Amino acid sequence: MWRRPHAHRSKKTPEQFEEERRRKVEEFKKAGLLTDPVLENALLRVPRELFIPPEYRDYAYKEVSLPLPALEAVISCPRSYPLFYQALRLRPGDRFLEIGTGSGYGAAVAREVVGEEGLVVSLEVDRSAYAFARSNLLRLGYNDIILIRGDGYLGYDPEAPYDKICVTAAVSRIPPPLLEQLSDTGLALAPIGEGDDQVLTLIRKDGSTEEVARGVSYVPMVSRRKT
Repeated sequence: MWRRPHAHRSKKTPEQFEEERRRKVEEFKKAGLLTDPVLENALLRVPRELFIPPEYRDYAYKEVSLPLPALEAVISCPRSYPLFYQALRLRPGDRFLEIGTGSGYGAAVAREVVGEEGLVVSLEVDRSAYAFARSNLLRLGYNDIILIRGDGYLGYDPEAPYDKICVTAAVSRIPPPLLEQLSDTGLALAPIGEGDDQVLTLIRKDGSTEEVARGVSYVPMVSRRKT
């Protein structure tokens, strides 16, 4: 069961955060979780601590989920991002759709990976989380991410098709509109299931699937549609 970390005023310096970020990336590499040099560089470039509410900032590189200023929303633990993006084979030039912006951190990392030739679109249903993510992204200069407040179940058809789609909330199956917006050779990734019995699953346009990891735990997708 997830427990909210103790809130306190941050005591760490920017240099300490930078060193923690470097050590975390090395930890991912040693564990075999991170082998893509483009993703490695993206994780080193994006200051995760600046996407976290100040009272939880000192936990930025701990393997814990952290609260966001939104109903039941959290920023996932650090290892979730290489786990998701390596499984998706996110590459420079990809058109990427993220369902569940959260703090904006995942969108920023994806933007660093896809580069100027790529595109990042991110949807967030919660008003407070959307405002928090938008503030973070604009403050750090990520002005070309298309950030939409809306129902992630429906995706965002105006920019479809997408090469990669990432769902950061648990669903019983991949929402059909997302599959429709996936390119013919594209890949989608989502936690499928309920509670602590979710399976991180890679999904192709034809509906075929591949298991990536078991025992992941994400909050259920908030949608007016049945997932």
